[in-house]
Order: sequence, then C-alpha cells, then structure tokens
Amino acid sequence: MPKFETLQIEPDANNPRVARLLLDRPHRLNAISAAMPGDIRHAIEWAERNDAIHVIIVEGAGKGFCGGYDLVGSAETMIDHPCQQERYPWEPMDDFAHMKRNTEDFMTLWRSSKPTIAKVHGAAVAGGSDIALCCDLLIMADDARIGYMPTRVWGCPTTAMWTYRLGSMRAKQMMFTGNIIDGKKAAEWGLATMSVPLSELETATMTMADRIAGVPRSHLAMHKLVVNQVMLTMGLEQSQTMATVFDGITRHNPEGLWFRRYAQAEGFKAAVEWRDSGRPIPEGDEARELIRDMEARQT
Repeated sequence: MPKFETLQIEPDANNPRVARLLLDRPHRLNAISAAMPGDIRHAIEWAERNDAIHVIIVEGAGKGFCGGYDLVGSAETMIDHPCQQERYPWEPMDDFAHMKRNTEDFMTLWRSSKPTIAKVHGAAVAGGSDIALCCDLLIMADDARIGYMPTRVWGCPTTAMWTYRLGSMRAKQMMFTGNIIDGKKAAEWGLATMSVPLSELETATMTMADRIAGVPRSHLAMHKLVVNQVMLTMGLEQSQTMATVFDGITRHNPEGLWFRRYAQAEGFKAAVEWRDSGRPIPEGDEARELIRDMEARQT
C-alpha cells in the first residue's frame, strides 16, 4: 500500500472493489496541513491506477472528518507565506497559484473516473467542507456538522461547490451567514445524499459503496463524466477561478488583515470566537484604525 504523511488508503477488508481513504491527523481534527492536498491527489491517482478499485470512500480518523485548514500556528505568528503575506504590497498571483493548486488537488476527488463518497462524522467545516463537497456523494451522521464559517471574514470556499450542490438561494444563505448545518438539515436540503444516526453511518456508507462497486468501471466512468460535464458547462471552472482570487482578497483586505492582527494579538481562538459569534466584523476605516493600534502595541 502507498504511504502518505497525512492519510492512508487501502482496499476495504471485506470488499476489495472499495478503497478506504482515511484522513489521518486525528490529533489536529484532521486539519489540512501543507502536505494533505497533495497526499489526497496522489492517493486518488493510486486508486485510479488500480483496476480492482471501483469506488472510493473518504473519511476522517478520530472525532471528525476535517476541521478545515490547520491555521492556529500560522494565524498567531507574523510569517510571510503566499496566503498570509506580511510584505506590502500583496502579490495576489502568488496567493492564487498556491490556493489554486490546493483546489486542483481536492478536485481529483471530483475528476476521478471512480465515484467518491464522503463519509462524514463530527465536523466537515471550512476547508474540510471543500474536501467533502468535492466527493460525488455525501453521507453524514445526523449530528455531523458542515459549513464554511470563514465566509464571515478571512475566507471564500475555493472549490465553489456550494452553489452546484445546493442551488443559488441555499448557497447564498450559507455564504452570507457562515452558519453550520447538521446532517439532518444537509439531507433535507439535498446537500447530503443521506443522513443516518452515527451508529449506522458505517453500514449505510458500505451499503452504498457495495452497490456501486458492482457496476463495471467503464459504466461508472461514463455516468460520472456526463454529470460532471453538466457542471462544467454551467461554469464550475470559472467559478473556482473567481472564488480562489476572492479567497486571497479576503485574507489581505482591511477586514482580513484585522482578523489576522487580532489573532496575533489575542490568539486564533479568540479571533474565531469573534468571527462566529455574529458580532459585527470591523471593516473599512474602523478596521484600519484597529490594525494600526494592534501593530503599534506589537512593536
């Protein structure tokens, strides 16, 4: 079996036509490290080369599916990174190139000729929701949670999958509020394929995977390509380009820089609590003044 830093992939013990891709950073709630997007790509490429594999289950070790990007250390430190540039002026194309590569890595789940099923327990939030929504099917525990809280400040979902999975009105509701919904609501809205009690999640996922695995690989590939082509015709790739550019802007405009400076001054947990509480986010001149005050205290 291939070896990866952040995940594992191997055939299911009971059905070798099913591959199990396990995000394996449970000590960090499977948060996305620098290596994880590339590991996902390489794991899917391994499954693509394996003719015995017909379907791929993506799941998370430990308490949840994926808690998003692993940002605590970087957000609290004044580092210079393509996605968190301290130098001025900001170079947007460096940011775009870095994040677009991550988006393309996640999208191997969508482009793979073999169906992919996200099996979600706990949280699939922020960047973790990107991974889940790049899968073809989404099976959630009733009490699992999905959403993209950074739409309130400091983020835009680069895969742009919410509209294509939910429709425009529900997608706007999620993006405007940064709210999280549970598995039951996700299934009610049509975002999740189904929602089941946590105790039944493994059985429900394997029942679906086993059923799919009995279909010839060529048929699965053709059916997936037809549906994907509809989404491409609707403008998915163009939406992803815009979303990835906007994601960089949200991290470097006055509001995004305020969030970063607040995290550096008060800690990432405090910044996230402010973001998710519903309190107004400082913007424009107010944000600039607060940034100047925090930077003055740090010098």
